[in-house]
Amino acid sequence: MPRVAIYARYSSDNQRDASIEDQVAVCRRYAERQGWTVVDWYADRAISGASLLRPGIQSLMEDAGKGGFDMVFAEALDRLSRDQEDVAGIFKRMSFAGVKIVTLSEGEISPLHVGLKGTMNALFLKDLADKTRRGLQGRIEAGKSAGGLCYGYDVVKRYDDDGELIRGDRTINEAEALVVRRIFKAFAAGQSPRQLAKALNAEGVPGPKGKTWTDTTIRGHATRGTGILNNELYVGRLVWNRLRYIKDPDTGKRVSRPNPKSDWIAQEVPELSIIDDSLWEQVKERQTAILRKFETEPSPNKLNHAHRRKFFLSGLLSCGTCDGSYTIRGQDRYGCFNHYNRGICNNKRTIKRQVIEARVIAGLKDKLLAPDLVAEFIKGFQEETNALNHDRELATVQDNAALTKAERSIKSILDAIEDGRYQRSMLDRLDELERQKDQIEARLAKAPPPLPRIHPNIAEIYRTKIQRLEDALARPDDAREAAEAMRTLIEKIVLTPGAKRGKVKAELHGELAAILALTSGQKPRAALDDGDMRFSVVAGVGVEPTTFRL
Repeated sequence: MPRVAIYARYSSDNQRDASIEDQVAVCRRYAERQGWTVVDWYADRAISGASLLRPGIQSLMEDAGKGGFDMVFAEALDRLSRDQEDVAGIFKRMSFAGVKIVTLSEGEISPLHVGLKGTMNALFLKDLADKTRRGLQGRIEAGKSAGGLCYGYDVVKRYDDDGELIRGDRTINEAEALVVRRIFKAFAAGQSPRQLAKALNAEGVPGPKGKTWTDTTIRGHATRGTGILNNELYVGRLVWNRLRYIKDPDTGKRVSRPNPKSDWIAQEVPELSIIDDSLWEQVKERQTAILRKFETEPSPNKLNHAHRRKFFLSGLLSCGTCDGSYTIRGQDRYGCFNHYNRGICNNKRTIKRQVIEARVIAGLKDKLLAPDLVAEFIKGFQEETNALNHDRELATVQDNAALTKAERSIKSILDAIEDGRYQRSMLDRLDELERQKDQIEARLAKAPPPLPRIHPNIAEIYRTKIQRLEDALARPDDAREAAEAMRTLIEKIVLTPGAKRGKVKAELHGELAAILALTSGQKPRAALDDGDMRFSVVAGVGVEPTTFRL
């Protein structure tokens, strides 16, 4: 009797949450009629089938590799995936694990199904995309919006004679239009996007979608037509198809690519204009002048002309005042993004990049696992792990005892049948015992391994390895790899103003899983990966006394 795992999914083309329960119920009823044992079910809600980056399908493939079931059962093959390559990949992984794929629509899936259905699903996705683009193009040519709602406008809800919603109509939001005119006039007069964002936030003016203003919200990207200052709708020109979106096969995320200008579709909509052509041209002239200035100035000031390189601590620094990010402000100094770009934080302290990097390395080496605190940390960690390990071991012992009992009872019934003492009720009892056995075996297969023990000399081992990484940072050929290794040890670094002028306090939060991996020689995050526990270690960097947090 096969052990079955049910998979269900619905996407944006079927926005009904109950669809999951409906699919599972249909599959479960069919499985019961076939005498199959359903041991688990997996689901992905409101997620496209064009990507494998779905938690449900990922868990399904992981458990299949552990031998948790013998068959995957779904309503149709396109529930598992609509992507031709992904369908083949799922089939290959399941075949390797000895797991069959069966669906209500197609029956048992074979390589022939994978080829034909994968091709049909791929064609379906392309046809759907083509139809969507044709529909959007028709809206643009009719002078209607083909995308989301941009700042300065409201959606107009109208219905046709058949009661169907007419999509794409917009009207000017006069309150937001005043802000748009203010931004264009102020920029043309010489104010920077950063100054404008700070002023609007200081006055409590809500930005697009009710969020705070940033300089990038106003500046945008001229070529891509993003940002307040580049939206041609404000001069009554609706432009569509500037960009196309392609799904990255590795991440599943959509990535934008600019289309050639010949593919753009523009439609005049003078009734939606908020500013006049003269003000628009003044803004374009100033943007061009700024671009020429950055192209001719020395490289240290060309911060907006090219992407800034990623530094050792990029993305790890946060503000202790507002919980925002600390980012490079120019001349190799970090500052609070919310203070300098939005004006919504009063933390104006900056810190030189080289200074904070040196303090963090020193903190990683000397403070994060200080010897006088390791004993206290190990004690607390071991108490927690011992308690969790005890509970898990007890559950495993109970399951093994129940499994032995079920197997003994099954053997007794089979022996009785062989001895000629058959009774009709024995078959029902045998089915019940087989189900119990399958459920227990499934639980045992999913039982997490015992949590790791900590080596008593963890501090000494850790410090030696950090010293090696620090030495590698000084070698050009090894610096990048060493920096990435050290970044994995850091959860975050919180920077707050110190009591004295110019001083910045730094609190280093260590990523314990990576620390244990480093000291044990395991792969990063392999030493501690458990949903029941969450540990971090915290140390002051350069100013604060060292502390631990469990």
